[in-house]
Amino acid sequence: MAHADTVANAAVAHQTVSGAPVDDLVPDGRGDVGAPSPDCPVEIALAAIAGRWTTLILRDLSRGPLSYGRLKRGLPGLSDKVLSDRLQHLRSQGLVRRTEVRGYPSRTTYTLTAAGHSLRPLLVELYATGTRLARARAQ
Repeated sequence: MAHADTVANAAVAHQTVSGAPVDDLVPDGRGDVGAPSPDCPVEIALAAIAGRWTTLILRDLSRGPLSYGRLKRGLPGLSDKVLSDRLQHLRSQGLVRRTEVRGYPSRTTYTLTAAGHSLRPLLVELYATGTRLARARAQ
C-alpha cells in the first residue's frame, strides 16, 4: 500500500496547474497569458526594440553618448524623420536620455539609461540566434 501511495503522490506532484509558471519561459504569472498582452514582459521587451533601425541606434548608443549628427553619420541610410521618431520612441520608453548642453553652439547628446543598457544581453542573444538561424537556412 505504501508503494501505491508513493506512486499516486508522485503523479499528483508532476501535474501542472493551468495558469502556474511552467519553466524559465514563464517564471511568474505575468507571462502566462492566452493572448498578447501589453503587460507581458516579452511584449514589453519587443515593444522597446520595435521598428526598423531601433536596434542599430541602440547598438551605437551602447558604445557611448552621441550627438544627433554623429548618430546620423553612423547610419547614413537613416532619414532624419525616422531617426527623430526612433529617438523619441526610445526616450518615451525610458531607454534613452537627451541632454542639452548650452553654449555656442548648443550641443545635444543622447545616452542610454540604465534600462537601455539592460537591453544589451537581449541584443547580443538576438544576434547570436540570427546567426544560427541564417546558418540553418543555408543548409
